[in-house]
Amino acid sequence: MQQGIFISFEGIDGAGKSSHIQAVADAFRLQGKAVVQTREPGGTALAEKLRDMVLHDAMDPLCEALLVFAARRDHLQQVIEPALARGDVVLCDRFTDATFAYQGGGRGFDLRVLTQLEQWVQALPGGGLRQPGLTLWFELDPAVAAHRLAQARVPDRFESQPQTFFNKVHLAYAARAHADAKRFARIEADASMDAVRQAVLNALRERGLLSAEPT
Repeated sequence: MQQGIFISFEGIDGAGKSSHIQAVADAFRLQGKAVVQTREPGGTALAEKLRDMVLHDAMDPLCEALLVFAARRDHLQQVIEPALARGDVVLCDRFTDATFAYQGGGRGFDLRVLTQLEQWVQALPGGGLRQPGLTLWFELDPAVAAHRLAQARVPDRFESQPQTFFNKVHLAYAARAHADAKRFARIEADASMDAVRQAVLNALRERGLLSAEPT
């Protein structure tokens, strides 16, 4: 059976990444692919409980990181790995890059500890780590993102952070993208909805994941 496709959607709060996941899912389904849409933290009953704690309960950065990786472990075992083994397309709203960006960059938590947790939680039986085959990074100026969030829903523990926090998160995402440039596709998120969606679909076509548009 053909191995599945694992794509993550990343970006600071307010970047608009979640708005484009459905369009990507629809594009793959039109090509006959089975698609699993999921998110982190979350994706399983246990991970959703941990998500609620991470987003709303006060805790120190180590506790936060441990809960995020515990949720990821269950998510991988119960959802992501079985879907990839079936040959499905997995579209995940955030994955480990978000942990390095938010807990590592925003919170200033020890990157060595995060790296160790990543190696424990995402280790593959044959060696290596489970990572997305493609990460769509919706890059947006933190000031623009803050303005968008101010007009949206009631913020959670992360969305309510000051702009300096999101500046650090943005820099951490940039560092991850630079370190693993082949995996990342940068999407300019400060554009119209249609323009961003087209950029996303183009990135998938350029990597051979979607067939070219009919001429």
